[in-house]
Amino acid sequence: MSRRRTAALLSTTLLTAGLAGCSGQAPAADRPDTADTPATSATPAPRVPAGTAPARSFAVGVRQLELNRDGDRPLPVTVWYPAAGAAGDAAERSAPAADGRFPVVMFSHGLGGRPDDYAVLLTRWAAAGFVVAAPTFPHTSRGADGNVLDVLNQPADVSYALTRVLALDGEDGDPLRGRLATDRVAAAGHSAGGVTTVGLFTAGRDDRLDAGVVFAGTSLGVGTAFAGAAAPQLFVHGEQDEVVDYAAGKAVYDAVPWPKAMLSLSKGDHGRALLTDGAALRVVSDTTVEFLRWSLYGDAAAKRRIPADAARDGLATLDNHL
Repeated sequence: MSRRRTAALLSTTLLTAGLAGCSGQAPAADRPDTADTPATSATPAPRVPAGTAPARSFAVGVRQLELNRDGDRPLPVTVWYPAAGAAGDAAERSAPAADGRFPVVMFSHGLGGRPDDYAVLLTRWAAAGFVVAAPTFPHTSRGADGNVLDVLNQPADVSYALTRVLALDGEDGDPLRGRLATDRVAAAGHSAGGVTTVGLFTAGRDDRLDAGVVFAGTSLGVGTAFAGAAAPQLFVHGEQDEVVDYAAGKAVYDAVPWPKAMLSLSKGDHGRALLTDGAALRVVSDTTVEFLRWSLYGDAAAKRRIPADAARDGLATLDNHL
């Protein structure tokens, strides 16, 4: 593992310690009610209609958006997307978009990280037919001031960035004009980004979200009062996680009142399977791709493939309530 990725992983330790010690100190006016009682008003099934995900693998393009929420929260966003051309090469900057309309996945990095740290995984999602937009947060990214309390502001950052990304679909002259399935959106995130993602379905519920993927996340500061229409959730957690205890992640998963599954890596730590290529990443990437194909494209065949992908090489187990 590179020094850069190792530093990002170790920095996440500071996130958990900081949130555990300080999450109750945020001003009350800035925090919605975060009662831990699961919502009971969820609809019984996902709202994405039945369909079929693309069978082909796409080339991948990448671009940057320079966003700023409220004038004082700079949010550069890295966007990976299905591109025209032959699949298999490295992501090409500003490549022409492939034909079609593609669901959107908003990805949130961990403390001390940046979107590029997760490029191996996120480009696989893009190659499978998803537009992946990943903000760099102003206080929790590498090189920032490391203010862990600012994680509580990040769900609103993601919602703002999502609004701006979806607007590209109707923007004259934009390369992604007419390429976004604006009614099919998921949120995903790792560690502090997992907290951010949970917050988007609880205290900061964004009703545009149809599904969530939480990597090594917990609910510190955002609660487990899952709200709104049913949004299937996939949790991914290493049983040997040295930063966010596996039991803490499992407790949040248990509180989800909607269709859900949890991929547990028996020898998995806090994030190496997300940051380096290898057998564990293959299990994680294939399982998450099939989950997104089902939850955003409505592809029932993809849902049936999830257990086999999760069981490959005996590296993980799947608690499946999808």
